[in-house]
Amino acid sequence: MGWDEVKEARRRLAREEGVILKDWGGRLPIALIYPNSYYVGMSNLGLHTLYRYLNSYQDIVAERAFWDKGQAIISLESQRPLSDFAVLAFTVSYELDYFNVIQILKTSGLPLYAAERNESHPLVIAGGPCIIANPMPLAPFFDALCIGEAEAILPAMLPVISGGISGKRDELLKALAKLPGVYVSRYPINIPVKRQWAPSLDEATVSSVILTPDTELGDLYLIEVERGCNWGCRFCLTKNAFRPMRCHPLDKILAEAERGLKHRQRLGLVGAAVPDHPQIEELLIKLRQMGAELSVSSLRMKPTSHIVLREMARGSARTIALAPEAGSARLRRVIKKDVSEDDILQSIDKIAGLGIKQLKLYFMLGLPSETDEDIAAMIDLTLKSKQILDKRQTGVRLVLNLAPFVPKAGTPFQWLPMATIATLKHRLSFIKSMLQPKGIKVKAESPAWSQIQAVLSRGDARLAEVLANWEDFSLAGWRRAVAKCQLDVDFYAHQRWDKTQKLPWDIIDSGTKTAHLKQELERALAQY
Repeated sequence: MGWDEVKEARRRLAREEGVILKDWGGRLPIALIYPNSYYVGMSNLGLHTLYRYLNSYQDIVAERAFWDKGQAIISLESQRPLSDFAVLAFTVSYELDYFNVIQILKTSGLPLYAAERNESHPLVIAGGPCIIANPMPLAPFFDALCIGEAEAILPAMLPVISGGISGKRDELLKALAKLPGVYVSRYPINIPVKRQWAPSLDEATVSSVILTPDTELGDLYLIEVERGCNWGCRFCLTKNAFRPMRCHPLDKILAEAERGLKHRQRLGLVGAAVPDHPQIEELLIKLRQMGAELSVSSLRMKPTSHIVLREMARGSARTIALAPEAGSARLRRVIKKDVSEDDILQSIDKIAGLGIKQLKLYFMLGLPSETDEDIAAMIDLTLKSKQILDKRQTGVRLVLNLAPFVPKAGTPFQWLPMATIATLKHRLSFIKSMLQPKGIKVKAESPAWSQIQAVLSRGDARLAEVLANWEDFSLAGWRRAVAKCQLDVDFYAHQRWDKTQKLPWDIIDSGTKTAHLKQELERALAQY
């Protein structure tokens, strides 16, 4: 740890509002670690929620730490090294952050693998969407993994940790392995670990805790409106990992908004399906009456509420995003995206007169059964959208966001392969050649990095060796690690798996029956 890291931590603290500072005396010190930069991590509402929740315990002190390449990892609040903490708690939201997880453990001076650590080392645990879906690539590095939502797991887990952290590590791990929703790879149970979830959000407070300008969403006060999703898109992890959909009560959201407006003029309403809140129209009207400017994380095209759009526009929404996902009606049926071309274009027509600055359309590349005709339909739909905007002479900037399809654990498409890198590059190049000359900006995720994401998404414990040997966060570094460990990338990313084979994440009981996933896959295949 150097003076430069300490100075940077103190500089960040000086620009923050809402930081929680506690004396360590007599308290269990937990390092809450987001395995990416401060700029990215401080826009993650899950991090804020865990920070508030852990610090609500009188006998716990939770401090934040982030990954900064080339720098020693220290906590922000007290500038202590990770080795000073009793518990290291990671929240993992993205597969590509796995590299950062490993680098944090390495630079902390701890033994990398859980089996090599003992009572003299911090207990290392993790949770988050990636862990809920498929914990196996990271399992060898962690003492315990949380399968489900923090509100449902931590009340039972924290007393066990507090009571056993000073004793023998094996006894603590055995006690943790008996808790609902906790997976301990050293002491696996004979039945799958059941995903835990909070039955109600009535008492949960999920909003920004610390405000800082030094982050991606620094001008927003974030408030969770709902959690989960009732829609059945076959590629999407959210429905399975966070089901069932639950909503925060209207009065609680408004009370949180009132607190937030003391610090920020703009409110960011967060959720996978914000417009599906049963009182969304009333909510937006009341927020506008309070003087709030609004940003909504998601917007449905069917139905598209005129009141929702109107209040967003009055709330100075700068960008509105829609996610058709696929260009053709056939391909939307394959993925179970229940919107027609008329639904999409009618939504765009409603948006065109709102006075927003930017419209984003999200599509996926390489979806199962995708053909050149589907790509042509995507281009045609985008051009029709542009014509509607141009006809209104609004000056709205149209941006096309493309992401390669990546099979996700726990979804009906978990058995299917992603498209080859060559196919994705060819189709991406064609889309750009057709749309960019028309003044449409095309942004796309890297096919090569998406392939890595697919390998990690469908990976098993064999991926741990690759992660441990991935020394440089680059495609070349990944390829060297894969070659050294003789990993078959094609198997994980590009092969269709038999529905009868055992899956790495079968150790998880997500609450969705495998028979249902297979049935949904068959329904999709029938649309080919």
